[in-house]
Amino acid sequence: MAKPSGTIGLKVKTVAENRRARYEFFIEDTVEAGIALAGTEVKGLRTGQTSISEAYAELKDGQLWLVNANIPEFSHGNRNNHESKRPRKLLLHARQIEKFNGKVTRQGMTLIPLSLYFNDKGRAKVELALAKGKKLHDKRESEKAKDWQREAGRLMRERG
Repeated sequence: MAKPSGTIGLKVKTVAENRRARYEFFIEDTVEAGIALAGTEVKGLRTGQTSISEAYAELKDGQLWLVNANIPEFSHGNRNNHESKRPRKLLLHARQIEKFNGKVTRQGMTLIPLSLYFNDKGRAKVELALAKGKKLHDKRESEKAKDWQREAGRLMRERG
């Protein structure tokens, strides 16, 4: 049975998370994408020292690429070890890529990774988000709303 667009599968082991993304961007849509990795990259991911905080996805020649994601070299790798910041191909259906391409080019949005994880089948996946950047006043406003929600929850707990 196929999952509807925008749903994320079962995350078994989260390797890296872009925690700053929800503060810096308005998240419009999310999708789960596969990632094409070399053998030593998978072993490097399992060490848990991966960083996607500065990463983004871009379209080149009808394909989606994850750029600037840091997957460290595998410590026991040989001369065939991978480069830590090389572009990696993201695996999506052509229809999904075209949908994102239209929104990125026309509406000035960007594609950012929210998390990198292994699913229940042991495959490396990226949770990719279609996002629009926040201005400074938007960040302040969302911070106020978050503080108010926290305070309201605290007051409700005190009253029982």
